[in-house]
Amino acid sequence: MSAYFIPMLIVALVVYSVYKRNNAYKSFVSGAKSSFELVLTTFPYIVAILVAVALYQKSGLNVYVANAIAPVLQVVGIPVELTELIVLKNFTGGGSFAILENIYATYGVDTYIGKCASVVMASSEAIFYITAVYFSKTKIEKFKYLIPLALFMNILSAIIACWVCRFV
Repeated sequence: MSAYFIPMLIVALVVYSVYKRNNAYKSFVSGAKSSFELVLTTFPYIVAILVAVALYQKSGLNVYVANAIAPVLQVVGIPVELTELIVLKNFTGGGSFAILENIYATYGVDTYIGKCASVVMASSEAIFYITAVYFSKTKIEKFKYLIPLALFMNILSAIIACWVCRFV
């Protein structure tokens, strides 16, 4: 069924466009043109966050931060082996997949740590990346509570993920 979803969606949009007497091709070109402008607007923000993440990893700061917060996370039930994943996931999804792959290779996918890593990866988001991309296009400037709240929720989701994995 999923293989037919996109073609069915395209046909439905064309039928709807004909029904509404709208030029589907002209609307498509207009949307493509506005997406090009969106890419040009958000590109500097994406490059900035990717460079910051690369510097963070290459400098070794990620290891120091992970080692500094590992005891705190261990107290709330998060294994030390997941600390670097939890920290880096806030910045980038791609870099987190590399850490997740390393966790799988080291501990296995069916172990407690592997299961926790999987659920943490699925239940958290790259906050700084998303914030840089989304808020680069909007006119919202007052979001001082957004990042602390999102970080808190990522930590809370990791705690709950590890707690649930203990019983599964």
